[in-house]
Amino acid sequence: MKRRFLRGGLALLGYAACRPLLAAAPVASPPPASPAGVAAGRLLRVGPGQSLRTLAAAAAQARDGDTIEVDAGEYSGDVAVWTRDRLTVRGVGGPVRLLAAGASAEGKAIWVVRGDRMLVENIEFVGARVGDLNGAGIRHEKGALSVRQCRFLDNQNGILTSNDKTLELHVERCEFSGYTGREEGIFHNLYAGTIRRLSVSGCYFHAARVGHLLKSRAGENHIFYNRLTDESGGRASYELEFPAGGLAYVVGNLIQQGSLTENPHLIAFGAEGYKWPRNELHLVHNTLIDDRPRGGVFLRVKSGADRVRAVNNLLVGKGSLESAASGEYAANPNVDWDVFARAVRQDYRLRRGALPGVRLAAPGSADGVDLAPRMEYAHPCQLRPLSGNATLPGALQSEAPA
Repeated sequence: MKRRFLRGGLALLGYAACRPLLAAAPVASPPPASPAGVAAGRLLRVGPGQSLRTLAAAAAQARDGDTIEVDAGEYSGDVAVWTRDRLTVRGVGGPVRLLAAGASAEGKAIWVVRGDRMLVENIEFVGARVGDLNGAGIRHEKGALSVRQCRFLDNQNGILTSNDKTLELHVERCEFSGYTGREEGIFHNLYAGTIRRLSVSGCYFHAARVGHLLKSRAGENHIFYNRLTDESGGRASYELEFPAGGLAYVVGNLIQQGSLTENPHLIAFGAEGYKWPRNELHLVHNTLIDDRPRGGVFLRVKSGADRVRAVNNLLVGKGSLESAASGEYAANPNVDWDVFARAVRQDYRLRRGALPGVRLAAPGSADGVDLAPRMEYAHPCQLRPLSGNATLPGALQSEAPA
């Protein structure tokens, strides 16, 4: 197999902010911020020309069910702790950038969230740093939190949760870019602790440093239609890890290991032992790209998993999925970089007709979760509905001209 390594190529469409979607992903839809039968709260406005000038003031005055709209602009050192339930906090009128600027709420994060059913939309969290190196854009400590169309840039951790088995985190169409500080440490773009459920869809993870692009100890994980790519200069360890096992449904993701990684594995499952009653990994229709010069390992699975199933994945590089553990494997072809439209620019759409005659396995379902792709990731941070069933292995079903 001829190998070509990417050196210095930028993402196909650059590092543009994530843009809104016309169709939301069904796999990551959390409970609404204000459920049916619950009266809507007040509308509070935050901005230089509003009566509330800071997010901290809004958090202090908020009541259950309120909506807080934040005017576009930069808010420096404006950190907050949110304790009310059913809040919606959204940016309006353009980018809303929360610059940590050395400040942190409770020595933890730009925001600490301890309210249930909170929805956060259209906010950028930038530059969280604390002394223990666990500074986060958002520290999620209680309840169910939904985060949509947000950006997490240059934080020690983008989102970091507590270890609470009643907690849920739902993340849609967000961008996570890694920490650029000088300290030595392990910095994760998203780290879910021992929580009940994590769902992530339509997100773009890149440029982690030493830590992982996405790490989750959740009991149930729905990782659908994301781009997790280390790219030029990225030093992520695992691109995707489930150290405690659990149920992991990983469908339609573009996952790339960069050339500077210190860990040869792209995906790991159960590395620290299985902590949940059921431990299953379902790896379906993902594109897995190994750019490590010495070669990497697509999948690592600790013995003892209840079920491992991998079908219709597209592997770029040497190695196989079957070497990870006994399980159910089908239609996981290895290909070279020249089957793609423009791999050097990280456009991993297949060229039209590049894989003739590939037979796919039936994706099926598991515990009522449909594993057949219904959408595909579109860069940056968008989802494109498929017009029919998937016909190609890997994450992307839209072919490029030959």
